[in-house]
This record gives sequence, structure tokens and C-alpha cells, in this order.
Amino acid sequence: MSAGDLTGRRALVTGAASGIGRACAARLVAAGAKVVAADRDADALAAIDLDVEPVVVDLADLDAVDRLDLAVDIVVNNAGLQHVAPIEEFPPERFSYLLRVMLEAPFRLVRGALPHMYARGWGRVVTISSVHGLVASPYKSAYVAAKHGVEGLSKVIAMEGAAHGVTSNCVNPAYVRTPLVTNQIAAQARNLGIPEERVIEEVMLEPAAVRRLIEPEEVAELVAYLCSDAASAITGASMKIDGGWTAH
Repeated sequence: MSAGDLTGRRALVTGAASGIGRACAARLVAAGAKVVAADRDADALAAIDLDVEPVVVDLADLDAVDRLDLAVDIVVNNAGLQHVAPIEEFPPERFSYLLRVMLEAPFRLVRGALPHMYARGWGRVVTISSVHGLVASPYKSAYVAAKHGVEGLSKVIAMEGAAHGVTSNCVNPAYVRTPLVTNQIAAQARNLGIPEERVIEEVMLEPAAVRRLIEPEEVAELVAYLCSDAASAITGASMKIDGGWTAH
């Protein structure tokens, strides 16, 4: 796969200060795009050492999302977070917060960007969903609900945008080597009293055939390809990078 040449394209990547978002920003810059790197962590954003336009924004503040300059050709909806608890103990305000960041904010971003894309007759929306956008795990009600929601949103964008040269797809990774995941690994290792390697292989990736963490750059490569002209017929799809998690 190759991203081809994205020179002249302006891209917005959310959650761009670390992990998958940073890898996506770096890959799109390498392909020639001008990247708007959005994150709520100003210090981390300033430290990423990429030729990007940094924008500090909290996606939970929907009014702030609406004020962004969304004259972009590419939107990469990546920002996300996790909260783990049984449904009966899940704080309702936390449930709402996760859906606001991972479902409502992507809707607002795409809503604001589509007029520019339609005017140019070209656009790409790529949403970093998850294997949990396709299947569920216990104790992750808000995350699973949000990811299932953006799967549906992505398909609607694909159907409405096709006549305007706009594609919309989801990328569905299993566990990626990001700060969020490595912190989860360390916490589970402490709680279970087992080495971190066993947490990865026996707990987190037990459903997968390939039992290793995915690297952020692997996800970014697929994102970049979906932004290319070569992928113009791929839309409304959910592209799995899950090590065979959903193959059984």
C-alpha cells in the first residue's frame, strides 16, 4: 500500500500528540499533506517535533469543536479514551463524556468539514474505530457503544459523500502499543500478579491469533492508504487490523 502524493491536501488529525494520532500525523506529513494536529494536551502537542499546525482543543467541549477551522480535505477521527466498569457501577456522566468525545465530536468535525470537501469534489474521512466497534467486551459499555456508533456514522458519511468524491472508512485495530494500552497492561499485571507479557498474551489478546501489540505506524500506514486516490473505491468499509480477533 502507498499513500501516494497528498501534496496540496490539508488534514486534521485528532488526538495527535501521541500514539496512533501522532503516527498518523507523521505519515500524512511524509505524504505531503499539511496537517492540523489537534489535542487537548498542549505540552505534549508542542513536543511532537513534526511540521504540523498545532491546535489545542478539548473535544468534549462541543462549542470549541464548532469553532475550529474545518476547511480540510482529510479528517482523521482518532481521539479516544477508556473507562472500565460494570454497567451498574458505570458513572452516567463518564458514559456521556466518552460518547461526546468519540461520537458527537466526530459528527461535529465531519459536519463542519463536508462543505469544503464537497466544494472541492474530494475528501477523505477516516475514523479510528476498534475491534470493539465490531464486537463487545464486558465492562466497556461506553467505549463499545461509542465505537459502534461511529461505525454507523461512517457508513452514512460514505453514502452521502460518494456523489461528491468523499470516502469514509473505519480502521479497526485490536490493542495498539500506545500509552493508554501500556498503562492498562501494567495495571493488570499488578492486579493479577503476573508478568506483563502474560497479560498481553493470555488476557488482552486471548481472542486473537497473532498475539502481539500492533504498532501505531501499522495503523497509520492503512490510514494513509485510505486517504490516497488509489483507495477512491473503498468507502463505507471497516478495515480490521486485529490479528485475527474477529476471525472466529
